[in-house]
Amino acid sequence: MATFPDYKDIYVFVEQKGSQPAEVGYELINKARQLVESAPELGYKVVGVLLGDNVKDKAADVIAHGADEVIVVDDPKLKDYSTQFYTDALVQVIEKFKPSSLLTGATVLGRDLAPRVAARIDAGLTADATGIEIGKDIKLGVKEIPNEDALLLVTRPTFGGNLFGTIVCPNTRPQMATIRPKVFDMAKPDYSRTGEVIEFAPQWNSTEPEVEVLESVAKEVGGIDITKADVLVGAGRGAEGCLDLVKELAELLGGEVSATRAAVEDGFMPKEVQVGQTGKTVRPNLYIACGISGAVQHVAGMEKSDYIIAINRDPEAEIFTVANEGYIGTCEEVLPVLIEEIKKIKAA
Repeated sequence: MATFPDYKDIYVFVEQKGSQPAEVGYELINKARQLVESAPELGYKVVGVLLGDNVKDKAADVIAHGADEVIVVDDPKLKDYSTQFYTDALVQVIEKFKPSSLLTGATVLGRDLAPRVAARIDAGLTADATGIEIGKDIKLGVKEIPNEDALLLVTRPTFGGNLFGTIVCPNTRPQMATIRPKVFDMAKPDYSRTGEVIEFAPQWNSTEPEVEVLESVAKEVGGIDITKADVLVGAGRGAEGCLDLVKELAELLGGEVSATRAAVEDGFMPKEVQVGQTGKTVRPNLYIACGISGAVQHVAGMEKSDYIIAINRDPEAEIFTVANEGYIGTCEEVLPVLIEEIKKIKAA
């Protein structure tokens, strides 16, 4: 069994655009902070990796969100995302500093960058994780993994979301994983925290870009980002016949309407409001699931909501296992009563 005494610490790639770090990087730093505090015997630190142009001043924000150190690669070639230059830079950071684990957001950028880096350094990568922990007293078959090796246990949906598997990479370092936004909480920044900022200058394999971007056109985004909503009313296949009631309930509560994959594929709701494994991950204060069965693919995207109310005609529906409160009945029966009661409360 391979051991890696020279590899330590948990590194987090802090994605940024226009010199503004993405929230998913801070979410992963907070989770990394929890991991190192759960295993103090390792003596690990949380290290943020910040790539870009004129981004050094953002290192203080990364430290405030929980990092002990920040490695800054500040270069004009990194102003806009480039698979070529970002891969070159991140690979050199890994080879120089030897992290035990490297976490990346499962964003469009992260899903492009992480596998390229993993292939370059011949490391294992678990994609679209929903949970990560540090293993203790782990056995793989008859092989026991020493605690000092800090084996990362990465959980992700598999077999179309019907099962969850825990993935380990015992024979390579760093252990790499991409994690979807909103899976973990982002800690409130503490600007009294201090940490070391390390500037790193990579040696470019080539200074000429293999792909030249001639123009970037910002996508026009209509409506609201459901990941920012405090209240969501989710519509499943069982609510397709009363979407007007679903929308009325959302408006009464000052929230937004979301949907399951089934409702989107049936043509009743747009893709941008889809919640679940193949949609968005949300964490509202209140999530009302209307006519939603509770399939693991959907639950993976909303189970971290603070309070979940389920409406379903099937008393054995899986959605009730994750709900804090449930109503048995069709949406056509329950929603009008719920809406009327809310109106009475608001009028009082």
